Amino acid sequence: MTHSVLLAEDDRPIRTALERALTLEGYRVTAVADGIQALAAAHRERPDVILLDVMMPGIDGLQVCQVLRAEQDRTPILMLTARVETADRIAGLDAGADDYVVKPFEVEEVFARLRALLRRTGAGEPMTSGPGNEAAGEPGETAGGYDARLADSGVVEAADLRIDGPSRRAWRGERELELTRTEFELLELLARNAGIVLDHSTIYDRIWGYDFGPGSKNLAVYVGYLRRKVDVPGSRPLIHTVRGVGYVLRED
Repeated sequence: MTHSVLLAEDDRPIRTALERALTLEGYRVTAVADGIQALAAAHRERPDVILLDVMMPGIDGLQVCQVLRAEQDRTPILMLTARVETADRIAGLDAGADDYVVKPFEVEEVFARLRALLRRTGAGEPMTSGPGNEAAGEPGETAGGYDARLADSGVVEAADLRIDGPSRRAWRGERELELTRTEFELLELLARNAGIVLDHSTIYDRIWGYDFGPGSKNLAVYVGYLRRKVDVPGSRPLIHTVRGVGYVLRED
């Protein structure tokens, strides 16, 4: 199947090189030079995935993200950014981006991230195997704080979290959480394995389909941003870091 990519990049050499590389990789590419053209192209023919530069004249990449998400357009968005500070990455995630690549980048990394986003276009599969999953128990039992009896309905409950997989909505108590695609899938993965420590490699594989290695801060950024929405002041923290290993969702 040939996937379509909308590429928005104002730097002509980078745009031309990426368009050529993506075409050779088998993608059908629409390349534009600014945010206005990007919005017009996205409205004209919805692509399978969007590759979006942050710094563009007029309407920048963050604004394009915000407009599309406000229109309920959930097309996966991979941001290209020269900004490496955590606050800048968080701004992209808050705008609705699913992932980001920092310039300068290797084109193979762009390909890997695009493949991972495209694999996640449909509903995420529940994690049924992996390190420590022996504690999950049999259907109808409660394991690790999550009610397995609800699994068949696509609903997961862990602590005071309720996650509805089919509708891609989540609540903590009575408060509905406003989550991006990646945040939702990460929270659902942790909740389905409540009480079980998931290592970095397992999470990368399940969420991104690619292990970016020990030097990547990608996962830490997403976990930090998810905590801002789930573990608000006054509530009991649910998402915990196990140093040197990974993350776990549990009530302490």
